[in-house]
Amino acid sequence: MRLEIYCQDRIGIAQEVLNILVNYQVDLKGIEVDAKNCRMYVSFPPIEFEQFQKIMPSIRLINGVEDVRTTAFLPSEREHNELNTLLSALPDGVISIDNRGWVRLCNAAACRDLQMTEQEAVGANINNLLKGFNFTRWLEGKEVLGQTTRVEVGGEDFIADILPISVPQGDDQNALAGAVINIKSQSRLGQQVSAFRRYGQESFATIHNYSTAMRRTVREARKMAQLEAPILITGETGTGKELLARACHYASNRSIKPFIALSCASLPDDVAESELFGYAGYEDNAAPKRGVLEQADGGTVFLDEVGEMSSQLQTKLLRFLQDGTFRKVGDENEVKVNVRIIAATQKDLPAMVQEGTFREDLYYRINVLTLEIAPLRDRKADIGPLAEHFVQKYAQQNGAPVPTLSEETIEYLQQYPWPGNVRQLENAIYRAVSLLDDSELTVEHLQLPTFTNDLGYLESDFEGSLDQAVKRFEATLLRKLYPAYPSSRQLAKRLGLSHTAVANKLREYGINRKTVKV
Repeated sequence: MRLEIYCQDRIGIAQEVLNILVNYQVDLKGIEVDAKNCRMYVSFPPIEFEQFQKIMPSIRLINGVEDVRTTAFLPSEREHNELNTLLSALPDGVISIDNRGWVRLCNAAACRDLQMTEQEAVGANINNLLKGFNFTRWLEGKEVLGQTTRVEVGGEDFIADILPISVPQGDDQNALAGAVINIKSQSRLGQQVSAFRRYGQESFATIHNYSTAMRRTVREARKMAQLEAPILITGETGTGKELLARACHYASNRSIKPFIALSCASLPDDVAESELFGYAGYEDNAAPKRGVLEQADGGTVFLDEVGEMSSQLQTKLLRFLQDGTFRKVGDENEVKVNVRIIAATQKDLPAMVQEGTFREDLYYRINVLTLEIAPLRDRKADIGPLAEHFVQKYAQQNGAPVPTLSEETIEYLQQYPWPGNVRQLENAIYRAVSLLDDSELTVEHLQLPTFTNDLGYLESDFEGSLDQAVKRFEATLLRKLYPAYPSSRQLAKRLGLSHTAVANKLREYGINRKTVKV
């Protein structure tokens, strides 16, 4: 039985409690004092209920005792049980030694690594268990500091973190009581490094997928990541195609190999070819260059905006996808590498195949596995969490308090069409947080331009009269429609106007086959 006694800090109060237990012939097993919280704990064997009913009122009558309650554990017992539970659950070996190197405690993981039972390990000298480090010399040194070193356990290499245990002695003096040793095998270290790579900042865990559409995409991507076939990721600009590609790479068996991204839209054709396949360097004494495919051997190459590839580059990429070989620019020798291709595009590749601007055979080569990222306007459930994430990220980055987002602001963000998708949302939040002086971020801080899906961005401010603004709008609309309806009769039918009215407007705004590319 254990009692928790709430009492004042008074000399002699503990002796009076013990006297009562002696008077009732109770065998004391333990006593502990929590001076900080003014608690006293006593432990004794189970007693008869009648005897217990007499002891409790007697203790309460002691001057300075405020309350007495039964408790399940003494503080030391609770700490001991918590420590044992923690040590038994740890996957890494933990060994505690005294200041002479004798083992006092050894958890289950350490016993497994040592191939010993706990009874065999406790009481043994640490120098006999872990080879390659002189624990005795370390413990007897003038200044005992923490160490990380290689040790040998049963012929296998381990990494050991050795941390001294010191007990304060007063006057800023500490006495060395021993050390705690944490040991990890090479395989265990490899697992942790692999887990770090896979579930770091470029993992599926960082992709916000609260919407049904995004959850489905991430679920499919997790499965595809384990396969070896090429992946084609489609979606509008700014939806996070490269982020998803990186997550697929780091969740695959290629995670420890390179992930290299190449934008097919940002480089001229000749530069893109040498960047992707490399350069032999025989001409003009130029230095040879390894291309992206060769650099990423064993890993993944991400081809962003693959629809922008020239026909020549498409042909060479098709050859590589067929047998894994390619030739560097200016070289006759073939190079063979093991690379997985993940391509992305915001264009309609099937339509480009029909138009003859994208090779049909290449399309089917890269479109083995397909992931489609829905635009942000169709993933309203993701907008709020993404906005909160970006607010916290950039407030911390700027060293400022994290502002709150009002409900009105969240509703506004969810209703905005986001033509630039997640990238536009991130940029808008970054600008707002960087310039914010208040504790709450509101709609007024966002400064987003008016946008409609049909007409694109609309000017929030304009000069001149309403008639002038209407004319500018008319001219813009007619220029957009004219390539699809390149005659005044076709355009008149599309707009529900007379042929004469449309012809006059085209003439007024100077819209014809010479001024507008059809």
